[in-house]
Amino acid sequence: MKIILPITVLSMLMLSGCATKEYVHEYVKSQLDPVVVRVDKLEGRANAADAAIKAVDRRVDGQAGEIQSIRVDLGAQAERIARNEAAIAELTRTAQDAMDRAIAAGKLAEGKLVYEVVMTEETLKFGRNKTALSDDAKAALTEFADRLKEENKNVFIEIQGHTDSMGEAAYNLLVGERRAENVRRFLNMEAGIPLHRMSVISYGESMPVADNKLRAGRDENRRVVLVVLQ
Repeated sequence: MKIILPITVLSMLMLSGCATKEYVHEYVKSQLDPVVVRVDKLEGRANAADAAIKAVDRRVDGQAGEIQSIRVDLGAQAERIARNEAAIAELTRTAQDAMDRAIAAGKLAEGKLVYEVVMTEETLKFGRNKTALSDDAKAALTEFADRLKEENKNVFIEIQGHTDSMGEAAYNLLVGERRAENVRRFLNMEAGIPLHRMSVISYGESMPVADNKLRAGRDENRRVVLVVLQ
């Protein structure tokens, strides 16, 4: 930093002839010290402000990341809701079809849907291309039959078989029918539900509720739906 001494002071020192280097040095130092202190303070404040700005930037970056994560979560939730709504729409459609068939056959007293029970691969554990009932499936069907007996209502049950899309459509239609028929046979022979109170239909692969391209989706599509009508 260039320091300019007052002209009057320099003139007096030069005219007097009594100025020494030491005196000039001390004088200059006395003029510089306050300036240096002020500069240091300003630099300190500038550094503090810079650190504060960087901290704000880091917080903003962190919040931006959180916002993006929230957006991803919301998108995933919206996708799940859409899938659930689609599945519910399909179930409602097949339930209405079941009611129409039962009414046409004169099976219903009141003509209304009581409830639906969806048994997926997680419960039935058929396995791909398998139609025999597992122990888990038998336990679930026994629980279903016990519920019917406790309610003691004059109901009609349509048993719907559904498959994934692996294999030929005609073959899947047959697999769905065999699974549904095995369910009806068990409910009759083991649980005591009268045969005339039940019917069987297979939709095969035609009514998916999930993406058949995914393994989890195929597991959801392999299911038996018990539509309870009254």
